Amino acid sequence: MTSRSPILWIRRPLACSDAEAAGGVLVQDSRIIEKVAAGQQPRQAYDQSWDASRHVLLPGLVNTHHHFYQTLTRAYTPALNKPLFPWLTTLYDVWAGLDDEQMQIASELAMVELLQSGCTTVADHHYVFSGALQHAIDCQAETAQRLGVRAALTRGSMSVGRDQGGLPPQSVVQDEQTILDDSLRLIRQYHQREDGAMITLALAPCSPFSVSRDLMSESAKLAEREDVRLHTHLAETEDETAYCERLFGMRPLDYLDQQGWLSNRTWLAHGIHFNDEEIQRLGRAGTGIAHCPSSNMVLGSGLCRTIELEAAGAPVGLAVDGSASNDHSNLAQEMRQALLLGRLRYEPGQVTHQAVIRWATQGSARCLGREDIGGLNVGQQADLALFTLDELRFSGAENPLAALLLCGADRADRVMVAGQWRVIDGQPCGIDLQDLMQRHQAAARRLRDKMLDTATTI
Repeated sequence: MTSRSPILWIRRPLACSDAEAAGGVLVQDSRIIEKVAAGQQPRQAYDQSWDASRHVLLPGLVNTHHHFYQTLTRAYTPALNKPLFPWLTTLYDVWAGLDDEQMQIASELAMVELLQSGCTTVADHHYVFSGALQHAIDCQAETAQRLGVRAALTRGSMSVGRDQGGLPPQSVVQDEQTILDDSLRLIRQYHQREDGAMITLALAPCSPFSVSRDLMSESAKLAEREDVRLHTHLAETEDETAYCERLFGMRPLDYLDQQGWLSNRTWLAHGIHFNDEEIQRLGRAGTGIAHCPSSNMVLGSGLCRTIELEAAGAPVGLAVDGSASNDHSNLAQEMRQALLLGRLRYEPGQVTHQAVIRWATQGSARCLGREDIGGLNVGQQADLALFTLDELRFSGAENPLAALLLCGADRADRVMVAGQWRVIDGQPCGIDLQDLMQRHQAAARRLRDKMLDTATTI
């Protein structure tokens, strides 16, 4: 006789984003097997229970866009107070010195920071491949596996450097065939296709102003052949629109469409400067948008038209973006930022706390092409984020769910990924945070020093 796996009841949370799970959820192995109604007992027998009466229960948050390596250049003085293009050209020369060790440490710190904020699926867009950095995506995959977090990794790329009129230095661009060959290697080595996949790969040429037409179109063909997703930056600034009109004779979305990218296989970072007609096209195609409120504010890029995009049919997800334009990796804080920024464009009744939580969970999961995460439905993965309201900032709050955003929750008390606790009492399991920060600070200093040494030599 085969014994079944134990069943855990996450019992009677203080509040829950899913009204049908107000009494908690039952977890077996990596999945949710029952939603319990308010005030009810589970229909199924359970082996253990965990008292969630102090906790607000959410599906695990899902990040849709980040640059882990940028944790090494937070609050970097020469890049402060600049819009996107000057900001990029300032930092590219620093990032050109990245090596594998720095990449591993930066990825670990970013993933841990996300995890502590209630994020169970971390996404990254890495496109800087210097001579000393050859295995960036491998580093990220190995780190995610060790930490037990779900990861949506993208093989980014740049093929047009300053010599060809692009923004990045020549030292971090690669030829198209090298990029495509490595993309295929990574897909074959790491991409998991089954329900509950812990690591997925997507192809992610950086932007219209740093890759060639051929790379964009060939990436789309490769993604279709290998059945993986596509990701890039698009419509982030008016400068980008002017660049595309000058170089390609068309707006960014028209260029994207021409290269075979306008489909439900694609999700785009930022998506700020779309007109009404373009929003409808995105909706018809089912192309997702990773909304990056903090980065958009820091760089003065503009306000994403989230409500119109979602109404048109485009999935809208949430993202922290890079830690040199945010400058944190905290998705709980990003929810509050999305709420506040949205109120500058829309009526309060349109950008609600429920809408933002939906973007950070279900909407983000749709951007990544996943139905097995982002919710608390039976059969979905047991990815859970539980927050307590026992700090001064929450005292007096009547609505626990709204309080997470309005009062500024920034750290989950408990986080479960695929049925396993990965954060307990606010601390990531098995991680020495002081040691991690010391190693990360040393790596950041070494990267900055290399930039100074290079500048002195030149």
